[in-house]
Amino acid sequence: MSNIYQGLLSEAKQILEKESLNKDEKLLAVCTLLHNEVKHYDWVGFYFAVPEERVLHLGPYCGPETDHTVIPYGKGICGQVAVSNETFLVEDVMAQDNYIACSMTVKSEIVVPLFVNGANIGQIDIDSNTINAFTADDQKFLEELNVEIAKLYN
Repeated sequence: MSNIYQGLLSEAKQILEKESLNKDEKLLAVCTLLHNEVKHYDWVGFYFAVPEERVLHLGPYCGPETDHTVIPYGKGICGQVAVSNETFLVEDVMAQDNYIACSMTVKSEIVVPLFVNGANIGQIDIDSNTINAFTADDQKFLEELNVEIAKLYN
């Protein structure tokens, strides 16, 4: 993982450890950090699972407003991750049949599941206005970040 991402992971850990912030405030601060510090992270947010309804609900996010506050399992990239339990890196959203367009400016997306005690409770979702914006380095960073975020739910 690059030095930039190692530094961001360290900053995110500091945010997550702040006792003066509640869980949503911590998540929003992490979203803001990533949105402000990574040029190709144009929208950063969390979706959380409601398993009994088989939907995801939008949590804290940073970036343009979205109409997608509830996403059914299996629908779009986020909904697919809710079912597959695997990171989904999309180089070109227009090449995806099951893509839910949040904005015409979004060109690529990465969604990383958030596991707590082995259960997928949600995900971090990042959109980029740059095609093929995400790399294996982004994936490793976000997966490690979610390990830290999961500690909020233990």
